Amino acid sequence: MNFNDVQNIAYLGPSASFSDMAKDYFCEKHKINAYPTPLPAIRQVVEYVDNNPGSLGVLPVENSIEGTVREALDNLLLTGNPNIRILSEYIMPVNHCLLARTTEISGISNIISHPQALAQCQNFIHNEMPGNISTAEASSTAEAARLLQNYNLTYAAIGSEKTAEIYMLNILKENINDDKTNRTRFALIGDFETPVTGHDKTSIAFSTENKPGALLKVLEIFLKNKINLSHIVSRPSKKTLKDYIFFVNFDGHIKNPCLLKAFDEIKSKTTYLKFLGSYERK
Repeated sequence: MNFNDVQNIAYLGPSASFSDMAKDYFCEKHKINAYPTPLPAIRQVVEYVDNNPGSLGVLPVENSIEGTVREALDNLLLTGNPNIRILSEYIMPVNHCLLARTTEISGISNIISHPQALAQCQNFIHNEMPGNISTAEASSTAEAARLLQNYNLTYAAIGSEKTAEIYMLNILKENINDDKTNRTRFALIGDFETPVTGHDKTSIAFSTENKPGALLKVLEIFLKNKINLSHIVSRPSKKTLKDYIFFVNFDGHIKNPCLLKAFDEIKSKTTYLKFLGSYERK
C-alpha cells in the first residue's frame, strides 16, 4: 500500500484516546505522514473517510471482553463508496486506569468514561469503590478525562496512562480492567488496494433468505473450499424483524483464486454481500 499522498487520518478522539494510540501505531507501521483528525463519534470517522477521497480512518472494531463494536460494523456497511474497506488491523492491550484531579481515591463518588471502558471495569467499580458510586457515559475515554475539568474533585475518569499525561491527571489506580488480558482490535480503513502477504484475513458481510438451511448453504461453501472461518457474528439488519446480517472473517486474501471462486459462489446463495477487506492477519 502506498500512503504517500494521504493528507488526513481520522480517528475517534479527542487526543490520547485508545484510537489515537492505535492511529500512532498504524502511522508508524505503514509510514503514514498525515494530518490527524480527531472526531467525536465512530460514525463520523467512517463518514469522513467516505466523503474525503484518499483519506484514512481508525476504528475500534472488537474487544476481547465486550465483543464486536456494533457501531463500527454497522457504519462500514453504509459507505457511499463501495471500495472503503479494512486495510490493516492492530490488537492493542488495554490497561485502564482510574484518573482524577485529586490524589485521594476515597473521595471519589462519580466515574465517567466511554461505555465500553465502564463495562470492562465493572468488578473494580462494584467491589473496590464506595457502594454509592455513580457512573456517567462519555463519547471516549479521552473525552471523559477532558470533562473532569468541568466537574468537582469527586469525579474520576477511566483512561490510559497517556490520557493522564495529556490531561495532567493523577493515576489513582492502574490496571483496573476486570480481565487483565483485555485486548481491543482496531482497523485502518480507506479506499486502497492491499497486497497479498501470505498471512492474510478477509472480512465480508452477507444476508440470506429467512428460511431453513439458508445459512448452512453459505457455510458449506467455506467447507468445500477448505477455507478456515475464524469469526462469525450476526447483527439485525435494521430493515425488518428476523432479518440479520452476518459478519464473517476467514483466512486468506481475496486475490487468491480459491477465495475469489468461493466469493462468487457465496453471491449466488445470499441476498446481500459486501466485501469488507483483505489484510494482514495479527
